[in-house]
Amino acid sequence: MSQSNAVFYHLGIAPDMLKVLEKLRFVTPTPIQLQAIPIALEGKDIMGIAQTGTGKTLAFGIPAVQRLAAEGGQALVLVPTRELAVQVADAIEPLLKPFKMTSAVLIGGLKMPGQIAAIKRNPDLIIATPGRLNDHIYQGTIGLGEVSVVILDEADRMFDMGFEPQVKSILRCVTNKKQTMLFSATMPPDILKLATKHMKLPITIEIAPSGTTTKDVSQELFIVKENVKNDVLKMLLQKYRGTVLVFIRTKLKASRITRNIRAMGAKVAEIHSDRSMGQRNQAIEGFKRGRYRVLVATDIAARGIDISMIELVVNYDLPDDAENYVHRIGRTGRAGKEGHAVTLATPTQSHDVNKIEALIKMTLPRSTQPQFSNANFVAGGAKPKRRFSGGSGGPKGAATRKTEYRPKRTESPKRKRK
Repeated sequence: MSQSNAVFYHLGIAPDMLKVLEKLRFVTPTPIQLQAIPIALEGKDIMGIAQTGTGKTLAFGIPAVQRLAAEGGQALVLVPTRELAVQVADAIEPLLKPFKMTSAVLIGGLKMPGQIAAIKRNPDLIIATPGRLNDHIYQGTIGLGEVSVVILDEADRMFDMGFEPQVKSILRCVTNKKQTMLFSATMPPDILKLATKHMKLPITIEIAPSGTTTKDVSQELFIVKENVKNDVLKMLLQKYRGTVLVFIRTKLKASRITRNIRAMGAKVAEIHSDRSMGQRNQAIEGFKRGRYRVLVATDIAARGIDISMIELVVNYDLPDDAENYVHRIGRTGRAGKEGHAVTLATPTQSHDVNKIEALIKMTLPRSTQPQFSNANFVAGGAKPKRRFSGGSGGPKGAATRKTEYRPKRTESPKRKRK
């Protein structure tokens, strides 16, 4: 069945679940939902590879909830960050409610007694970060013997953040597991190793090759010296009037850049590991509601923000690894909306830029701005007369037009004839 005429009705979903989806006005499945749901409903193990913002949560949420409603037991969703745990819970809650099922969110930053109380109510769905779930396991406040379905969401990020031993420890406690579903935008070797050890003949569903960027995001690269980045950011905030998400590599720098943006007159909030869970939630909710126009974040937010109307993502710093670039820019251009991503790199980071370009299989379109002097601004790092063509076009059309970069000619003043 083609995506254009696909509906949830044809995917083998039970009538009661179809009624729920109809009430929620979910009509047309996304490509990952179209392919993953029928296989998941058959109880088979799945490895799903799809870009961020393509509907992966419902791709595993619908079959998991239907299975719980029919067979009982519990489902466990492991995610790398607190923000993503909350996002997954919010997305699946409307599916649970009509079946009188409940969920528990087990994440750091929140007090243990409230989570223990939620566990004692025997939730049907457990959504957890590996660290906090292991805390509960070690303290004896939770058992995973009733878990029959395990889902690893953004699995590559979990291993990137060093969660591998904790994930393995958790999986050893799931003694009655019948199905494992693993979803991610990239598929590094660690994930393939996990699939081999903990999954039974998994079916791979690849909506786009690993590392493919979202088609609705146009991309742009500035190569500038570090001391000019703030000026470029100020220019971007003047050019783009919508919501802006700025990624910084470290929490100390995030605080400094937040102060700089505030001095520019923009309303801004920050989220990183030094912020409490309450502060993070307040920042994200304020960003969603328009209290803040700009959100400054470390990679803790690269996969935990699901806001469909972010106009611009700015990589003020390059990510620690190339794969995080895909997840960062996936915060814009979601749910069919167009978005734009701008990356700032220094002249010494050509190797890191090359790694990103190799992963996404395209050359990032270089841009220059006339107001920056040649002393501080490197003309895109591009060779003279080299042409770059961008992605699929987004706001302002920054990555869609071909641009020819030529070195500036400096005319020497003519001497007066004597």
